[in-house]
Amino acid sequence: MSNQTRAFLLGPLLKGVSRSFYLTLRVLPAGMRDPVGLAYLLARAADTIADTSLIPPGQRLALLLALRGEVNGTSRDAALTQRLAGEVAGQQAQSDEKVLLESIGPALEVLTQLSEADRRAVRDIVTTLTQGMEFDLRTFPDERSGQLAALREFAELDRYTYLVAGCVGEFWTRMTDAHAPGALKADLGAMLERGVRFGKALQMVNVLRDCGKDLRIGRCYLPSAMLERFGLSAQDLMQPDASLRARPLMFELVRTALDHFRAALDYMLALSACSVRLRLACLWPIVIGLETLLLLVQNEHWLDPSKVSKVKRSDVYRILARSLPAVPSNALLRSWVERLTRQIEARLSAAT
Repeated sequence: MSNQTRAFLLGPLLKGVSRSFYLTLRVLPAGMRDPVGLAYLLARAADTIADTSLIPPGQRLALLLALRGEVNGTSRDAALTQRLAGEVAGQQAQSDEKVLLESIGPALEVLTQLSEADRRAVRDIVTTLTQGMEFDLRTFPDERSGQLAALREFAELDRYTYLVAGCVGEFWTRMTDAHAPGALKADLGAMLERGVRFGKALQMVNVLRDCGKDLRIGRCYLPSAMLERFGLSAQDLMQPDASLRARPLMFELVRTALDHFRAALDYMLALSACSVRLRLACLWPIVIGLETLLLLVQNEHWLDPSKVSKVKRSDVYRILARSLPAVPSNALLRSWVERLTRQIEARLSAAT
């Protein structure tokens, strides 16, 4: 494979499919960019397969497992690239995602060019992330069936947030340890644990923000055992008064997310003040996540998919501008994050 092809995969194509995450990738230390970027590309390809609702779930699952086998080198499907191009790529409305699916072969070749440690780490993270996608495909009905299913217990939700995001915190920490010597100022084990909770915090935000949309494709990530405590079922969440009736449950899960965000703050502050790029890569999702939670607890129609709690692009630019002078200072970072946390807690208290 030519250097030009590799540069395209980890440059323009990665930018096209990663959207806002590309901002984070750009500020990573040089040694981390290729393995993290490649892991993102492979996971994004898998996610595109899993989310293509025009293809039956069983067919998506077969393709997902085939891609996982290719990534891990445990199975060979010489026709996988052609199958993805023929069965999935043509269904994509976004041209970048179509190109990504058509570029699986070169992406797998880039994987073989990584160091053994990085290759193993990328394989591990893609495996775990695809297990989360497999969980979705096996747990929930076909999006077009009109049926609705819910997780049963909070433990299922907690496990799910690990599979689709908490594991990324582990991967990120291992990449930092390998490629940014001296950046971690706390014990690796403690940082791995905080990294998992960091990822879980961000995914809990996603679950709550996207709940209304997910319900309409048959997926309820709010556990039925928790819903029952408030006299609700998954089907009730589709009713006009659902946002009001389910607010106490949403508030409970917001508090869970805030606990995880406290671990995320500890994670960020345990990075060397000299590791400005790594701190920025942590600060942005923390602040955007907390500002999303603040919008969520203020949103009286949070289950209405037309009124999603989403941080505006102008606010993202404001966060980016403010982050540069603040990032070297533990005091400024702690003050910023804790102020947002207090604002959310005040809204929770006022509503109960």
